[in-house]
Amino acid sequence: MLWQSVVGKLWFTILLLVTAVLTILMVLLLRFTEGNAIEEAESRLNSYANMAKTMYETHSDETSTYDYLQSLSDEFQINITIIKNGAKAWSAQGNRSGEINVATLLEEWSVEGLEKGERIVTEANYPANGQEQDPIEMIVVGVPLSEDYLTSSGIILYQPLSAVEEAAAETRRIIYLSAGIALVLTTVFAFFLSSRITSPLRKMRQAALEVAQGQFHTKVPILTQDEIGQLAIAFNRMRRELNRNISELNQEKEQLSHILASMADGVITLDRQGRILLTNPQAEEVLALLFYEEGQKPKTGERKTLPISLTPLFEQVVSAEKEELQELSVQGRSMAVLMAPLYAEEHVRGAVAVVRDVTEERRHDKLRKDFIANVSHELRTPISMLQGYSEAMVDGVTSSDEERKEVAQIIYDESLRMGRLVNELLDLARMEAGYIDLKREEVDLDSYLERITRKFASFARDYDVTVELARPGRGQVAVFDPDRIEQVLTNLIHNAIRHTDPGGLITVVHEQEEERDTFAVVDTGRGIPEEDLPYVFERFYKADKARTRQHGGTGLGLAIAKHIIDAHQGKMTVHSRLGEGTTFRFTLPKHQGDRMK
Repeated sequence: MLWQSVVGKLWFTILLLVTAVLTILMVLLLRFTEGNAIEEAESRLNSYANMAKTMYETHSDETSTYDYLQSLSDEFQINITIIKNGAKAWSAQGNRSGEINVATLLEEWSVEGLEKGERIVTEANYPANGQEQDPIEMIVVGVPLSEDYLTSSGIILYQPLSAVEEAAAETRRIIYLSAGIALVLTTVFAFFLSSRITSPLRKMRQAALEVAQGQFHTKVPILTQDEIGQLAIAFNRMRRELNRNISELNQEKEQLSHILASMADGVITLDRQGRILLTNPQAEEVLALLFYEEGQKPKTGERKTLPISLTPLFEQVVSAEKEELQELSVQGRSMAVLMAPLYAEEHVRGAVAVVRDVTEERRHDKLRKDFIANVSHELRTPISMLQGYSEAMVDGVTSSDEERKEVAQIIYDESLRMGRLVNELLDLARMEAGYIDLKREEVDLDSYLERITRKFASFARDYDVTVELARPGRGQVAVFDPDRIEQVLTNLIHNAIRHTDPGGLITVVHEQEEERDTFAVVDTGRGIPEEDLPYVFERFYKADKARTRQHGGTGLGLAIAKHIIDAHQGKMTVHSRLGEGTTFRFTLPKHQGDRMK
């Protein structure tokens, strides 16, 4: 609506002000004009009365005097009446309609006044001849005649006020026309002025809307140097500052978002009521697991709440106003939740929680404890045997050379076993730390695999087991570290022989493909239980826990083999069924990157 706009308000204000001023001026001017017209009419009638009195008193010929007065009455449209001794002596109108009765006129003029020579000037309504029921407003001027005449004599001039008002009406029409023209011009000028003043404001309004929509490059043109121009300058400066501040905020927000997204830990920000305000992808995964484990559907939208398992921790943090740590088990994984209060000045406005997956840490702790226990367990027996047999030799229990030789042989075997265990532990530690040297070279697979299988011929006969090679195609070569791969194959063949019953068969297989070489050791042994398959590559794992230490390994061979294959950027797998046999397979890519350390 026009009234609700600045243009309408400014235009209406200017128009109202000018209208009020014009109305006041017009009223005062009309009053002045009407009063001035009446005064002028009275003054004119006084002048005519003086002329008529002078003519009547200076001329002795009444006929010529009356003719002159008649011509004066006709010329200036005034009525002239001569009164002698209180009665009409002559009238310019005679007894025609419209003449005022003499007696009525003399009511305004007392005898004493006439005798004293007083004049009368009055405005009143007088009934005229033929119009007694409708009095006429007249201007009446009366002058007494000189003392030479009879008393109660004088000359009375009167004129209808309508004659005066006709002249004033023309003046009023001019005033009204002028006022109307002034109002029209004021309306046009006010609308033009208000539109010109508000045009920059409308542009600034449009620019403000565009800035609100994020178009910070919008600029308000500066057309003047007045207050509106200064306002446009201030608006452009505000736009630039706002653009700069929002850009900085967006950069900080984007940086914070990237930091949160790249964090390994989950971050959850909560308000005072426990509603989730901010999370990163890692925290979303943990929350999804918690909701799934609790059998709930996570609430979406603006009122996402914490899982039930974290609610007591949040309440404790908010009430105690200090950080708390809680560890949860979620879908087989260990999660540590560290929650601390968030402050708004001195009041707690919420909390922030950092969720860390400590599964690997706990697993490493367990492995470290198991490692110490396993090493202690593995070393305790040979040390005890070394100590026992050496004490027997010191105490002289062994009397014959044959007994001393047997005890010395046992001590020697156990020392070799301890040395092998320590060496394997050192090798495994270096491999796990990434310090493994690979000396790659091109190897002829036919002679290489034949040499390895032939090495186990006598050992396999002791166990009544056959080791054979599924010969690869002639001329096939591969690039790897021959000593390390021989260590892997030796460990796999040795384990296969020890876990295969007499009469069994062990086959060494090689398959060459376009991108990789595949090696496999297949036996027809007793197999590995399905529940033990995920752990065969862990340290100190033994497939046959019933075998004695004298005939069993240290449990580190497969772990070392797995690290050697990983160093070659390959992959090792195992497949087994109880009573049917086991297959260890590893692949080596043809294009291996250098991982020399």
